[in-house]
Amino acid sequence: MNHEDLADLRAEFDKFVQEKCSLEPEQNGAQNPDIGDKEDEEPVPQFVDALTEKLLAPAISGVYLSRLDIKRIAEGIDESLPIKERLKMVRALFRHTTSKDYLRTAFDEINKHINGRVLIYNQLAEAFPASKTVFEENIVKAEKTKKMFEQIIEDFEEIEPTDDPMFI
Repeated sequence: MNHEDLADLRAEFDKFVQEKCSLEPEQNGAQNPDIGDKEDEEPVPQFVDALTEKLLAPAISGVYLSRLDIKRIAEGIDESLPIKERLKMVRALFRHTTSKDYLRTAFDEINKHINGRVLIYNQLAEAFPASKTVFEENIVKAEKTKKMFEQIIEDFEEIEPTDDPMFI
């Protein structure tokens, strides 16, 4: 390769970076779909912040739920979510929660994904006995996370669509 070819390639790369990877705030919305919508700013039920803090941190929950996992969870309960930042996706999933049945269905679907990870951890622990303690720790964390779901369901107060918060 000669220097002219490298110079052309560099110029083409710089042009690509300039067009597609702009850090200009006015262009960021078009370039970055995670930047946010007005919907992302809507309030969520009180439990959602604590849930996302614990569920999305593998060190706490014992499992990692990817964007695709969250999308599949939403599809499993007949919801449609755009792929965004994981926190925004979970907030959107629970934003309009009004019943324990919805929570139970959503958490059952999340449990399916957690159980899949636990199954993988068990298989890896058998295949690699020296790492068994690491996998067992994650399994214990995953079981605690599933118990947390039951507590959230139990503590959740259903909201009737006809309830008027201003009516006393």
